[in-house]
Amino acid sequence: MHIDPLEKKWAYVILAMAGLFVLIIMIDAIFHSINPPSNVETINSTSLHLSEEFAEDNLGVQVDDKGNITVRIVAGRYGFYPKQITVPSGTPLTFRWASMDVIHGIHLPMTNMSTMIIPGYVAQLTTNFPKPGDYPLLCNEYCGMGHDHMWSSVKVVAKEHWAAPVKTASKGDSSHE
Repeated sequence: MHIDPLEKKWAYVILAMAGLFVLIIMIDAIFHSINPPSNVETINSTSLHLSEEFAEDNLGVQVDDKGNITVRIVAGRYGFYPKQITVPSGTPLTFRWASMDVIHGIHLPMTNMSTMIIPGYVAQLTTNFPKPGDYPLLCNEYCGMGHDHMWSSVKVVAKEHWAAPVKTASKGDSSHE
C-alpha cells in the first residue's frame, strides 16, 4: 500500500497538533488544580423513595437547628417534587437534588442556578435569591416525550414575610404541644 509523502507529512502534523492540545490541557489541569470532584455522593435511584433523606416527607424546604436552609427536590419523568417551594430572599439556600429515572437538567432563568441531575448521584448547589419574585424551575436536559411539561416554581418572599416550615411530629412521637 502506497501513501503519498505529502499525505504522510500532513498526518504527522495533525497528530502533533492533537498531542500538543492534549499536553496543554494536562499541564493546565495540573497547574490550576483542576480535578474531578472527590466528594461525589451516590444514592440508589431505584429505592429513592425509601431513602431517609429523599423520602416524600423530607422533600421541600427544611431548616436545621442552626438556621441553615436545605431544599430537597426529586426529579422524575415528568416533574419536580414538590411542585412548588417558597424560600426567603437574601438567605443562603442549599439545594439537594436526586433523579429517580434519567438525566435531568435544572435551570432557573434570571439566576445563576443551573446543574445536571444524574441518576445514582446527589447534585448539590448553594445559591441566594437577592430579591423576591416567582421563578420558573425548568428541566433543560431532554428526558423524554413529556420533557416540555417538566417544570416547577420557586416563590421567593421577603425574609421578614417568610414563615419557616413547621416540622410535624412523627407517628411514634407522643409529645403534643
